[in-house]
Amino acid sequence: MPKGRDYYEILGVKRDASQDEIKRAYRKLAKQYHPDRNPDDASAEEKFKEVQRAYDVLKDAKKRADYDEFGEVGVGQWTTSPHGQRVYQWGSQSSVNVEDLEDLFSAFGGAGPQRPSVFDQFFGGTHRSRPPAPKPRRGADETRTISLTFDQVIHGAVVTVHLSSSQSGRSETLDVRIPPGVDNGQRVRIAGKGHSGRNGGPPGDFYLECSIQPHPYFTRDGADVNVDVPVTPQEAALGAKIDVPSLDGFTTVSLPAGTPSGTKLRLKGRGLVKQNGEGHGDLYVRIAIVPSKDLTEEEKRLYEQLRDQQRSDPRARCPWNERVSR
Repeated sequence: MPKGRDYYEILGVKRDASQDEIKRAYRKLAKQYHPDRNPDDASAEEKFKEVQRAYDVLKDAKKRADYDEFGEVGVGQWTTSPHGQRVYQWGSQSSVNVEDLEDLFSAFGGAGPQRPSVFDQFFGGTHRSRPPAPKPRRGADETRTISLTFDQVIHGAVVTVHLSSSQSGRSETLDVRIPPGVDNGQRVRIAGKGHSGRNGGPPGDFYLECSIQPHPYFTRDGADVNVDVPVTPQEAALGAKIDVPSLDGFTTVSLPAGTPSGTKLRLKGRGLVKQNGEGHGDLYVRIAIVPSKDLTEEEKRLYEQLRDQQRSDPRARCPWNERVSR
């Protein structure tokens, strides 16, 4: 095969790229190097022609299969030279006339009854056999991002997805079940609904990648859920029963007397469904003691009485005080 840049490399796509990916890459590069946008730039014009040649082959399923099998030489064309000779031409400059090609192959022994000629294998013709059928190729997978609310993650959801194939022209609508407890970035697979295969190969798969919207007050750590709940100094000091939000509505928890700020109260099994199927995570209520900023005169007086009667120092056992006491 003559040396030259790979058509997939020219368009900047992988060899298993879908037709949609090839088309998007072509449009981007054609716009970038179009002569109208690059007047008097010979290099841009040459790149534009190179991109056009690559796209003309890769957009056509038959030409693409021949290119994958034989390279540029497999997607050339017969033409007539200015001197009236029959010429096979491929790439931007490579060509050979039919007589020279026949002589070249015959110099290597020609083709016997048990040995088809290289000429027949590569170029075919009205009286020659076609190249071997290209191998079946699996279609490319397709991934689409879907936005889910936190409530949909809690309970699971059914989402409607519209699929269309640029190759077959068919469209399809699917109702896809999103299981409860999915995590951000997790993918849900729909087998056989990706891009069509080539040369009789099977289709690829279709994936929905979950993007979870943040919740106003719940956060998650895997299957565990956290919620921050503010309490008054009085509730923390004396203990209280407080209503807190959970995934299935409000529930009442007991706040022990003397609860410090930052304490986490665990509600076992009240989190999200675990992806391994082993039950649910936990709900953690994180306590934040919030003093009032606008005290009445009476409240100030009562707090001053409490301060004067305070018998313990909450900082007595801090590391810096322990070092000083030594």
